[in-house]
Amino acid sequence: MSQYASRLGARRGRALGTLAGTPLRRLGAPRKPRRIAMLSVHTSPLHQPGTGDAGGMNVYIVELAKRLAAINIEVEIFTRATTGALPPAVELAPGVLVRHIDAGPYEGLAKEELPAQLCAFTHGVMQAWAGHRPGHYDLVHSHYWLSGHVGWLAAERWGVPLVHAMHTMAKVKNAALAAGDTPEPDTRVIGETQIVRAADRLIANTDGEAAELVHHYDADPGKVAVVHPGVNLDRFTPGDSRAAARERLGLPADALVPLFAGRIQPLKAPDILLRAVAVLLGERPELRTRIVVPVVGGPSGSGLAKPEGLQKLAARLGIADVVRFRPPVGQEQLADWYRAASVLVMPSYSESFGLVAAEAQACATPVVAAAVGGLPVAVRDGESGFLVEGHDPADYAAALGRFADDPSLAERMGAAAARHARHFGWGTAAAATAEVYTEAITERRRRLRSSHG
Repeated sequence: MSQYASRLGARRGRALGTLAGTPLRRLGAPRKPRRIAMLSVHTSPLHQPGTGDAGGMNVYIVELAKRLAAINIEVEIFTRATTGALPPAVELAPGVLVRHIDAGPYEGLAKEELPAQLCAFTHGVMQAWAGHRPGHYDLVHSHYWLSGHVGWLAAERWGVPLVHAMHTMAKVKNAALAAGDTPEPDTRVIGETQIVRAADRLIANTDGEAAELVHHYDADPGKVAVVHPGVNLDRFTPGDSRAAARERLGLPADALVPLFAGRIQPLKAPDILLRAVAVLLGERPELRTRIVVPVVGGPSGSGLAKPEGLQKLAARLGIADVVRFRPPVGQEQLADWYRAASVLVMPSYSESFGLVAAEAQACATPVVAAAVGGLPVAVRDGESGFLVEGHDPADYAAALGRFADDPSLAERMGAAAARHARHFGWGTAAAATAEVYTEAITERRRRLRSSHG
């Protein structure tokens, strides 16, 4: 356990000890929330991950909400309507309701334009709340900074705690920009700083992210809780065999298959994989007949400016014949792509956790990833994959070369990867999140009692 985690654990332990004493007996036992309002302004949990602004956060919200409902915490997710054909509310799963809020034009609204729609979104949330009895929601859980501002206002209006998850942070992203990528604006930095001050609890994916909240945003360490995201271990499994998955996807049985899966944007650095393959083939041209490089995902973020940029890069590098571009796929087929791969390559410049890396490992596929953000937690270096310092394509080529030299390496590391991924079940994540909710509610009740003498 890191020194930061130890301090955080001790501080939280002391807080719980205080609550377990006389003041808590007066308040009654800690109460788990019955129903929470979850906010996701800029991306809907119903959207297909891997394209547009839909990605790991979508998966996070969907899976967390389902597991919370399974432990009797109802979840209502508020998100922006992106088409007029959507019903006002959709049941995502038993105990999980998605509410669509009209805020701005349905289509063609970039994420950068959404701050201007927050007033309209907040109004829609308040309208939905007005139809309920007081106390309908016990807590607000907002995701990403745009939702945080709506959550801040809603929590104050309803008199309930605000729990916020950043997912990504402007200051962290700006410190590790890919070449040609657009920096996050000052308005986001200011907005995130305000949310950090306003939230009752902040959920971080890793100890590293918790430390970044404290360092970059002066967050109170006592308000930060570390909860690792989970993996759907029922869906992402080793399956029948790598050979069978390759047959289903039309991949050669004996090929070296380094896979990229995710949104195609500079932040995720799929170009590093292509450049690494070009380096590898330059050094070892004999591998050209037995390497296939699938790129599964769609343009997103600043990648939308040049959606065909990656295809053009493959052509310039002279590797277009070995690269296969595929659109985003559903979770079931994504699991097959993971199973079929020799290795998942994740050369991101910034990752709060790296759900894709955890999913691939759950399918018994090792990972080669950048040693950034939460990836050193998601990937066990030298055991379930390899972590690479920096973004030099030659370093990634060297890692891929190890899999080319030793075909059994993918099997050995894959078995270790599957064991490692079992630590990241969503049931564990939901239970830990529910504990954070309970702490936030209990602390707010204690403060209210104290303020009234």
